[in-house]
Amino acid sequence: MYTQENTARLLPDVAVHAQPHLAGALDWVGMDGIEVPVRFDAGDGDVQRASARVGAFVNLNRPDKRGIHMSRLYLQVEQALSTRTLSAESLHELLRGFLDSHKDLSDRACLSIRFDHLVRRPALRSSNSGWRAYPICIEASLIGDEFLLEFGTEVVYSSTCPASAALSRQLIQDQFAKDFDAGKPIDHAAVFAWLGTERGIVATPHAQRSVARLRVRTAKGAGFDLIELIDRVEHALGTPVQTAVKREDEQAFALANGSNLMFCEDAARRIQKALDKDERLSDFHIRVEHQESLHPHDAVAYASKGVAGGYGDKRC
Repeated sequence: MYTQENTARLLPDVAVHAQPHLAGALDWVGMDGIEVPVRFDAGDGDVQRASARVGAFVNLNRPDKRGIHMSRLYLQVEQALSTRTLSAESLHELLRGFLDSHKDLSDRACLSIRFDHLVRRPALRSSNSGWRAYPICIEASLIGDEFLLEFGTEVVYSSTCPASAALSRQLIQDQFAKDFDAGKPIDHAAVFAWLGTERGIVATPHAQRSVARLRVRTAKGAGFDLIELIDRVEHALGTPVQTAVKREDEQAFALANGSNLMFCEDAARRIQKALDKDERLSDFHIRVEHQESLHPHDAVAYASKGVAGGYGDKRC
């Protein structure tokens, strides 16, 4: 007869039974998409709670063992991430716990955490503000005593094509030549009025929503200074997308686009220059994507810090 005391002892565990005909070591085994709340400080001291999806893995280096102890990974993830603020130290400890609970099976562990972090952004001119959700991806690994931590996010911005702007200006010049006789004196009031009509802007350059995907590898002891990273990138680009927009804000945005023309190559180099001298980043990888309005394919550029053994020319 089963009792509360002996139920656990009698429950079958088929994972302990080896299958010699399928023996072999595995690179990674674990779970992905674990739903758990996380606590995150983006660098401003405001600890936000977010709903995250987590991947937790260890390697299986024993060919004679059928599987790992997945429940141990899950319980450690749930305990560590739902109660402690994310930090390099807490993630290092969590990965060490993965390995300690699999001493006879594994010598490598990795973790991925994905969630959105809300940041309040002010309007360009008006006194309004609104929220922007920045996607966060944190990846950590522990191989022996080597701990590696990376995190990434995305910055969405507007890009106006320099070539299209030049072609548009030429057409405006052509229209001006048609509407104003070169042999007659220029009337300031007439030109001023003309500039306010559709004839004064017969062509407009094409612009598109664009995305800069950032992945940074932090130096030892550096934290998750997400907001500062975003601020530097958005300042370098000059035209991040807005939240609350009144007419004065939209006009300011139009001015920023008109005075901030850029190809995808320009955008990638701007970000690269903004991040290159930051000693808190041991390496970074940038993917800039201009989602073209002129044609159905995107214009894309990549850049990195280019350190030895780093991201190099990786394109994904």
